[in-house]
Amino acid sequence: MKNLVILGGGYGGLAIANELLEKQLPHNVTITLIDRMPFQGLKTEYYALAAGTVSDLELRVKFPVDPRISLAYGEVTDIDMELKLVHLESLDPISYDWLVIGLGCTDKYHGIEGAEQFSTSIQTFSSARRTYAMLNDVKPYGQVTIVGGGLSGVEVAAELRESRPDLNIRILDRGPKILSAFPGKLQAFVAEWFQEHQVEMRGHIALSRLEGGILHDANTSTPIYTDATVWTAGIQPVSLVQQLNLPKDNQGRLIINEYHQLPDYNDVFVVGDCAALPLSPSGQAAGAQGKQIAEVLQAIWNDKTPRLGKIKLKGVLGSLGKKSGFGLMGGTPIMGRVPRLIKSGVLWRSKRHLG
Repeated sequence: MKNLVILGGGYGGLAIANELLEKQLPHNVTITLIDRMPFQGLKTEYYALAAGTVSDLELRVKFPVDPRISLAYGEVTDIDMELKLVHLESLDPISYDWLVIGLGCTDKYHGIEGAEQFSTSIQTFSSARRTYAMLNDVKPYGQVTIVGGGLSGVEVAAELRESRPDLNIRILDRGPKILSAFPGKLQAFVAEWFQEHQVEMRGHIALSRLEGGILHDANTSTPIYTDATVWTAGIQPVSLVQQLNLPKDNQGRLIINEYHQLPDYNDVFVVGDCAALPLSPSGQAAGAQGKQIAEVLQAIWNDKTPRLGKIKLKGVLGSLGKKSGFGLMGGTPIMGRVPRLIKSGVLWRSKRHLG
């Protein structure tokens, strides 16, 4: 038997597994899915878990139950591409014939002293749980600071405002405004929502150091006091991928060819946040890429040349609590209740493996 090993059961890895199981998997091929958890965590909703507006049960998706796929749980410690082995902590190595690296991302701290030590994260299921515990323990009228005014930071701030109306909440960003990657119309809409809901926005903040309860801005000697700090100011591939001695782009993501393979190891595919794609990292992009990798594998197994089109994303959606939201659909800004309802529909479909 030949073995396809998928590292990571996130949006990309699970898309590959589900797509292949729905098709005619060759009788001599099995799939091994390796993850730290016995379920997929819906990462695009971790902001709600951290804010306490959903339970973690609502964000779990079961892995496939099928005799053609086996599950292994553990921390991947090394990949030997010469011997085609995946090493796991406290477990025997697993051999592969084809490998998919879909281990996701971790926070990027930009070399800021104390950033990792004195802030909390929403990048993993367990870190989002810890963030919830920390935020839940902030006393009434305490100060929560969210570092990073991108999509994740905005969603955390809005959801936390709904969960804890008693807290003081602020967002800090290096740029002049929040959501710098979005059109001005959307920036203004979200800024107005924050003003109405007493969420402070501070731009041009260049953090130089974090301490317990104090943030230091390189632009001023005035300290920024806080009771809890949530970090949403950038991501990078996980440390295992960072350590691989392979060509990477300027964001540390692995360079891949047109078939999503490593150029020097065509039996290794890279999906999601670890792959150098001409797209911003997202669950949607990882899922679309995963479906293409499944097509390539099917072509290989059937001795055909894969024909892949350009990955096209449907749009970007963000929430402002449970009743409002914003987004870009086909380049058109949408604001208010409609994008929030669409996002809820996307979540419903994700829970049921409907894309």
